[in-house]
Amino acid sequence: MSLSIDIAGLRPERVAVVPSPLAELGMALHALSEPGHHPGLQGWVTSVTARLDSHLADRMCEADFLWRTTFSDLFLPYAGIPGGGTLPGATLAEELDLLDKLTDEQFVDSALEFTCAPGYDLPGPTLLSHPELCRRALDLAATRGPRQVRFTRRLLEDPPRVRGWLRQFLEDCDEEFFADVWARVRLPLAADARHKTDLLRHKGLAETLTSVSSAVTLDESGTRITVDKLVQGRSSTGDGGLLLVPTSLGWPHLMVLHRYGWQPVLHYPVGSPELASPPSVEQLTLRMTALSHPVRMRICRLLARSAYTTTELAQVHGRTAPEISRHLAVLKKAGLVTTRRRGRYVLHQLDVTVVARLGSDFLEGILR
Repeated sequence: MSLSIDIAGLRPERVAVVPSPLAELGMALHALSEPGHHPGLQGWVTSVTARLDSHLADRMCEADFLWRTTFSDLFLPYAGIPGGGTLPGATLAEELDLLDKLTDEQFVDSALEFTCAPGYDLPGPTLLSHPELCRRALDLAATRGPRQVRFTRRLLEDPPRVRGWLRQFLEDCDEEFFADVWARVRLPLAADARHKTDLLRHKGLAETLTSVSSAVTLDESGTRITVDKLVQGRSSTGDGGLLLVPTSLGWPHLMVLHRYGWQPVLHYPVGSPELASPPSVEQLTLRMTALSHPVRMRICRLLARSAYTTTELAQVHGRTAPEISRHLAVLKKAGLVTTRRRGRYVLHQLDVTVVARLGSDFLEGILR
């Protein structure tokens, strides 16, 4: 399984490597919401959480599906500007202005990526123009609790109000903790961008992509980029460009924006912190055996990002609920999946702390 980007006809000058403060803020919010994904940031997460304003922390929970379950395209708004050539801004304020330039339809569709609506990388109706998709979004929001239902309903009914709420929230995050983060990571990210720009100029795109990640390759014809991920998708630069955006907080996530009509973006981590030691041989054998089935590997990819019901997993994978239940039973026996009840829904989620002990290769594979 992989993501591919058709770059036929892409001119070298249309490839840009540029840091993005808004994307880095999105990764900061993700690390605060899912610290188990980022073992190397535990100290920073503990420090920020301990001094976080309680009102801001509550607002952070209100819309955390934008950065916890997926990395919303809203954090890469320049990719949605017509023309396919807009670059990230130098400051958070500039990028929030770019976010304001997205249409309401773009904003809502990006904010509700958790619905996993078919055709993300294909042309299709927007949520605001399709009542059935709106109902589906609300049904899926219900499995994640009343807060997400309220937020989703407000978003569908009054996008401008939610847009204003989100901008104010992100500005408050900047004042509370992110300005210090950006001051610390801005120069290293700029240095990495300069290095890869020089590499691009002197060695070409293939070597530049290899330096981004071993999971990113350029075919022999130089017309297609392939990213090795546990998901399938496709995109094309068309008449636009290709963006490479480095992140200091993002490992092990290697993000690929491949939304139809948007400029493709590779959001790649700079540096890789070490993970904890693996468990005993007996535990490792049991867990790797449980993960040897390709369906269970794909289930793990979803459960690593969010909690899902058996019915949702069955719909995503095109299988029956009993079959998915049998796979979940194997994963739970191995101690890899936890289960909790929320109202009438039973939610399953991957225990990423346990999975981390299987080794950095496996963790990176399912999370990138």
